Amino acid sequence: MIMKNSPDSKKNMKSRVVLVECPEYTQETVSRAVQKGIDLMGGVGQFARKNETLLLKPNLLAGESPEKSVTTHPTVFKAVGEVFKNQGIRLVYGDSPGIGNPEKVARKSGLKAMADELNIPLTDFKTGRKVTYARALVARHLTLARAALDAHGIISISKMKTHALTGITGAVKNSFGCVPGFLKEEFHLKMKDINLFCSLLVDITAYLRPRLHIMDGIVAMEGNGPRSGDPKNMNVLLFSTDPVALDSVFCQLIDFNPLYVPYLKIGQESGLGTCNPTEIEVSGDDLKKFIRTDFKIKRRPIQKLTLAQNLPHFIKNIIISRPMIDYRLCTNCGSCVLQCPIPEKAVNWKTGGKKEKPRYDYSRCIRCYCCQEICPEKAISVKTPFLGKMIFR
Repeated sequence: MIMKNSPDSKKNMKSRVVLVECPEYTQETVSRAVQKGIDLMGGVGQFARKNETLLLKPNLLAGESPEKSVTTHPTVFKAVGEVFKNQGIRLVYGDSPGIGNPEKVARKSGLKAMADELNIPLTDFKTGRKVTYARALVARHLTLARAALDAHGIISISKMKTHALTGITGAVKNSFGCVPGFLKEEFHLKMKDINLFCSLLVDITAYLRPRLHIMDGIVAMEGNGPRSGDPKNMNVLLFSTDPVALDSVFCQLIDFNPLYVPYLKIGQESGLGTCNPTEIEVSGDDLKKFIRTDFKIKRRPIQKLTLAQNLPHFIKNIIISRPMIDYRLCTNCGSCVLQCPIPEKAVNWKTGGKKEKPRYDYSRCIRCYCCQEICPEKAISVKTPFLGKMIFR
């Protein structure tokens, strides 16, 4: 049994990632692929006992239809739920969305209907409890959702997507959804440096220690992720007990260096897992068959874009990446203003109020990209100035 808060492998053993081909989201096809993946991982008995309650933790960033590839697909969620329910395991599910009420987001994304079919209740992700993590890198004291702390174990079901801040979002970053509500924005404000923030992601994942990580990569998101990108057929499901290894295999599939993702390098150095290909065993279907070199992602180290953070603003603004609004797409909904964690908002309406669309004050912007992450109209993207491209290429 792989238990929460304990290492999942012995020293000198390779981390195992199971890759299973799944070409479509029909329930029969997905259920067969999920069953195959869990069987190759050793079966349900490796992850739960009958008297336990497990939390299914999908990615529910925002209330979008499944076709947009913003959230974990409902057929994947249902297939995972069925495998564990059929073995008599009690299940609950939940997530803390980037924006919106958890129940409404679950309903719009299609997960609530599947959960209701299986009698899996939505659990409490609105309230948190403070915990102390003695081995933390940066966050010795954490406030995490009660549901994540009260469950005997967690099954993390992430979505394969790009991310403006961290390069990719997957198994490790899925744990950030266990931070309730607007506390996530507070962490962005406290940990402006990308390496500090990624160390926080590692701390949260290491403390919660999900027993199994499953990634929905049947249709991924490329480009302007994690909400405003484009669907990309990848035709795979990934399974592992090592979240760093799983995310690293994601990187291999899109021909992207995992060391470009700060939290993977930090996760390896801290002992959360490995991103070294020689220390990862990929089993199941042939990984090489699914590599996509045309996957749209910024192919450069994420850390380099933060090196100029402490420079004067007028220099910083011509070097490092910044969010920009396409006013042809902006509907003036105000989601970006609401999501900005800065007390004196870095993006806001000017003196004309909501009659004019929001504008940035880049001297305040901390480059957390919360505004870009949550924009429902795909109106915000992260751009690197020409000089920055020349310096950091």
